[in-house]
Amino acid sequence: MLSPARRLDSGCTGIAAFALIRAARWGQHALPSRCLRNRLRRQRNTSVAGFLFPAMHDLAKIVMVRIEALGKISDEEGKLTRTFCSSAMRRGNNLVASWMREAGMDVRKDAIGNVIGYYPAKESPKSKVQSPKSSERMLLLGSHLDTVRDAGKFDGPLGVLVAIACVQHLHDTGTRLPFAIEVAGFADEEGVRYQSTYLGSRALAGIFNLKDLNRLDANGIAMAEAIRSFGGNPDALSAAKLDRKKLLGYVEVHIEQGPILEERNLSVAIVSAISGQARYECSFFGRAGHAGTVPMKMRSDALCAAAEFVLAVEHCAKSRPGLVATVGRIEALPGASNVIPGKVTLTLDVRHAEDSVRNRAGVRLKQQAMQIAKRRKIQARVEMRHEAKSIMCDRRFSRMLDDIVKRHQGKSLLLPSGAGHDAVAMAAITPVAMLFVRCKGGVSHHPDESVSVKDVRMAIVVMNDFLRELGRKHQ
Repeated sequence: MLSPARRLDSGCTGIAAFALIRAARWGQHALPSRCLRNRLRRQRNTSVAGFLFPAMHDLAKIVMVRIEALGKISDEEGKLTRTFCSSAMRRGNNLVASWMREAGMDVRKDAIGNVIGYYPAKESPKSKVQSPKSSERMLLLGSHLDTVRDAGKFDGPLGVLVAIACVQHLHDTGTRLPFAIEVAGFADEEGVRYQSTYLGSRALAGIFNLKDLNRLDANGIAMAEAIRSFGGNPDALSAAKLDRKKLLGYVEVHIEQGPILEERNLSVAIVSAISGQARYECSFFGRAGHAGTVPMKMRSDALCAAAEFVLAVEHCAKSRPGLVATVGRIEALPGASNVIPGKVTLTLDVRHAEDSVRNRAGVRLKQQAMQIAKRRKIQARVEMRHEAKSIMCDRRFSRMLDDIVKRHQGKSLLLPSGAGHDAVAMAAITPVAMLFVRCKGGVSHHPDESVSVKDVRMAIVVMNDFLRELGRKHQ
């Protein structure tokens, strides 16, 4: 990797280069604010759409610098893992909150641990702590700040930082829209710690299942306890709910997590729909025994049953176009090399754009687990841990994004999302839309996750156009 000084020589100039040098000399969190604002105010060379393209380029570089800084905040040394209500999530929230304030937003942290920035509407009194309780309309932007284990840097945080960059541009050009903007950094979307996704967005949407507060993590810590230790309040989650009457909608920028945009040589695409998904915990109960003394025909090997089931999952998914199923985690106990496994627990993730297809697959796989256990004379249990129905993105918002993308990119593309997103939870109370950004090789949930500054710039330009056009429609 080039040093900051070498990057100056390779074309990284101006405020972005200043950011790199300052970050290198004074720490990863030292990012430009006043200098950036002054530069943006001086710039007046615009495109046909009326936007400050040099400013957008600088903002894209700032997003990339911030992605790197946030990517260093982890629960685990040597890899990026940032989970719900962890110390790393606290540090990440604090850093993102500082960037929100630089962009002219007031910041609050809600009862479940979401960090939320508020940018007021035109001629609206500015709130000091909470969102205003007036009749002011509001558009929500954002994504999640948690990660999977050994993650890439862009999945989730890119959407939060692009949203902050858009508000930064509004703030630095003295622009207010007829509606307020809130930017949410959701506390949990991946569901790594408690195997229950969209905790942050479900709280904002008012669809949080209070029974989830009793879930235990791998260390036996209840979710309610974790929220309290984080500084939240599990007894006040209802207060986090947004007023659906004031919401104009929710728009999320996210990496594609697939190869289509790269194949088509496009920077961005509009999401048409988000596939439904279900997560199960499957357990097989056999009998542990000595690896050297129990004959093969007398064994009740839980791991052999689980292995047979894993292959059944693969076969089921391949039998129906569009259906995907994954066993992502498996644990065999007692976990000794000379002991026959007596208990195996594994996770099962099933997804399809049509809920009926996904539901039938889930029923079929549960039946197969039971049949395998019966044939092998052991016990099995399959429990659903999470379910999210498929959703269609809002046609009006999607048409607006489609027109804007065509204007800036020359052509547009509609893509369904096989991955789940916070937009799924927010769709329960408001129209949602999503903008996909190209990622190298379609790689995601992996340290090699990569996005170019050119594509980030395109996302910022498109979203700024979207905000202003939506503003004109609500004058």
